[in-house]
Amino acid sequence: MNRKPLNKISDEDIATYNDKGVVCLRQMFDKDWVDRMHAASFGYMDQDKGNHRKREARIPGEDARFYINTFMSHYDSEFLDFRNNSPAAEIGATLMGADRVRYWYEQMFIKDAGTSAPTQWHHDLPFWPFLGEDLVSIWVALTPVSDETSGLQYVAGSHKWDKFYCPVTPDEDPAFSDPDMEACPDFSERKGDQDLEFLSWDMEPGDCICHHPLTVHGAGANTSPTTARAAISIRYLGNDVTWDPRPNVMKLPEAPDLEQGVYPNDDKVFPIVWERASAS
Repeated sequence: MNRKPLNKISDEDIATYNDKGVVCLRQMFDKDWVDRMHAASFGYMDQDKGNHRKREARIPGEDARFYINTFMSHYDSEFLDFRNNSPAAEIGATLMGADRVRYWYEQMFIKDAGTSAPTQWHHDLPFWPFLGEDLVSIWVALTPVSDETSGLQYVAGSHKWDKFYCPVTPDEDPAFSDPDMEACPDFSERKGDQDLEFLSWDMEPGDCICHHPLTVHGAGANTSPTTARAAISIRYLGNDVTWDPRPNVMKLPEAPDLEQGVYPNDDKVFPIVWERASAS
């Protein structure tokens, strides 16, 4: 299994990430990682593992699952190894221009074939107990991804809108609801808007999408009759980030020992997983 990205991240990739708020990087994870984490993800779901924010969101009467779980590396050695030894951390550091990155958390997403539940349009930072620019999500495809199988769609440049939309989860968990926050529009209804640029990609296992936490994104149903969509998204912290445990944000398995407004240098909760000096 590769520890460094299989392909070089170019200056153009970095510029695209900064300008559009999202970039697709091809074949960064080798087949060994893909096969291992595909098995780990479905095994984790089938064994009902984990005890922090795991959820199945279903349309009433529908057997197909939209399954999400979080913080798997706290409970499972396969995900812990991926967190610490896959190329994801170096990818995040390169895009953010950081000399070191800290682990934040990971999620797994599985949409069974025939899952009609969409992924509502949203951006990530309102869910998170942080503020700042240097946070990145690395969404790694473990199966082929297309519009048919609920490929992610992004509004390019939306990370520069100075917007902070109300968080919404696929099952509309009221723990995140805040009546004082603006709801994120359903951008699927604005596909013909000339003022908006939509980005999406067909992907192969081992490709990854990297996005800024304020880049608005969503996904439709998995209309494939045969193919599930599976992915891991792992998140890292760079330099320009501060701890901000607002109401209506995610709860961690272990609370950090931090004052509000400080850099999250709690090495136990947010361990350093990649440093440029040691990597070189």
